Amino acid sequence: MRTYELMTIHRPELAEADARRESQVLKNFLHGADASVVEIDFWGKRRLAYEIDKVREGYYTVITFEGETRHVAALDRALSLSDAVMRHKIIRPGVHPGRLKTTGESSDRSGRNGASVSRR
Repeated sequence: MRTYELMTIHRPELAEADARRESQVLKNFLHGADASVVEIDFWGKRRLAYEIDKVREGYYTVITFEGETRHVAALDRALSLSDAVMRHKIIRPGVHPGRLKTTGESSDRSGRNGASVSRR
């Protein structure tokens, strides 16, 4: 299983209790999909970095969970269909996007430097 972080921004029209309840719904969804929730961090209502559909604030929640790729796909689909969620993002902490390490990458480069090149 891999570790993932899910950040959601819920609509500000919700009451704080409803936004917290939505976090519990996500937790139950993950448990139902045999993923394990490590931590739920409810940040509360915060100002957005930029306006989304003329909305300037929302309820932020970060959920750390361990699961399989199929859990991420199902969660992404469910969050895309939810009216209460304005934005969501799922990442793998510690994995740098756009940077794939190929097998043997470090061994290919370790012996190369400018001094080892012979010139005739």
